[in-house]
Amino acid sequence: MTKHTDNETVVIGGTAGTGPATTTDTPVTSRLFEPADLGDLRLPNRLVMAPMTRNRAAADGVPRPIMATYYAQRASAGLIIAEATTPNAVGQTYPDIPAIYDQAHVAGWRHVTDAVRAAGGRMFLQLQHGGRVGHPDNSGLTPVAPSPVPLPDTIFTPGGHQPSVVPREMTVDEIRSTVADFAAAARNAVEAGFAGVEVHAANGYLIHQFLARGTNHRTDAYGGSVAGRIRFAVEVVQAVADAIGPERVGLRIAPGLTVNGIDEGDTERIYPALIGALAGKGLAYLHVVFADPDQPLFHEIRKGWQGTLIANPMLPWPGPLPADGGKHAGERLLAAGADLISLGRAFLANPDLVERLRIDAPLNPVRDRHLMYVGGETGYTDYPTLAAARQAGTPEPAAA
Repeated sequence: MTKHTDNETVVIGGTAGTGPATTTDTPVTSRLFEPADLGDLRLPNRLVMAPMTRNRAAADGVPRPIMATYYAQRASAGLIIAEATTPNAVGQTYPDIPAIYDQAHVAGWRHVTDAVRAAGGRMFLQLQHGGRVGHPDNSGLTPVAPSPVPLPDTIFTPGGHQPSVVPREMTVDEIRSTVADFAAAARNAVEAGFAGVEVHAANGYLIHQFLARGTNHRTDAYGGSVAGRIRFAVEVVQAVADAIGPERVGLRIAPGLTVNGIDEGDTERIYPALIGALAGKGLAYLHVVFADPDQPLFHEIRKGWQGTLIANPMLPWPGPLPADGGKHAGERLLAAGADLISLGRAFLANPDLVERLRIDAPLNPVRDRHLMYVGGETGYTDYPTLAAARQAGTPEPAAA
């Protein structure tokens, strides 16, 4: 099965909860609604729309016009991080995933960034290479990975779920060319109008596969020790920073996450080492998935990372969101040292999430069966805003 979390579509989860039955138009004081600086960007609030795979691109990876509508609807977020986008053909994960490795992709994304900018928003683009999370029926190519260790799950293809295939172990030359592909994709993203890019080193995709002992059995300079296993991640980030400037580059990590069959083996050693290797490079931000302020590793990461920290809160999964969509959890993370808070499902179902959270309005429930693989506007661009509901005289959602 596929799952959908608050940070990435990886498996279908539960239906989002709804908020309290009563609504007040009195603004609530919260640091979530304070402005913040991110490099040269001035963010109007500290709420970030997390990247979420929605499978609405064309089969060739070109963003469709409906994607411009979707993101522009959510432009009130302090920052939008657009969905995982492949930097080369072999990196494609699922069907209808957007790409950013040729000029048709650049032109398609330009329509999206123009629409978001016109609506007053700001966007980064997440760059994701799937590694072993791919299939020849999706990309036309055999997936590649640090080692020939197959994904233990099935994978969705145009023909439905199919068994995964054994990936081909990357040569050193292929590793170097993939690093170059990430850099070229970052340049394309800036050309397409994005303010920057997020390098995806989480959720069991290629860079995470290099970090983890369970998927990286290499004995060369890209495997073995922690220093060897973080090398690919460091080289990708450095190449992207060299291509577009470090102030335009974020990095996403998911310490301890086991999705897509990942077994890190030594989580407590990997991430301090990775952060130590990157902390002085002037990157735009570090984005921590499933951040938990009660865990010592979160505080160690915060101490080691002196730049902007985006935290994606640990919310119920699988299962319904809390009634506030993650607002309280985000406030706890801000109190624990995070600078910005990313939310996923809550933004997915509520184009006007910032305003709803500001006035404690009820949230729309997520329509799970329209998350992925279905295409079209249902469950994508047709979620109502409070203003539209009031204008139409539609009752607000009742409490669950």
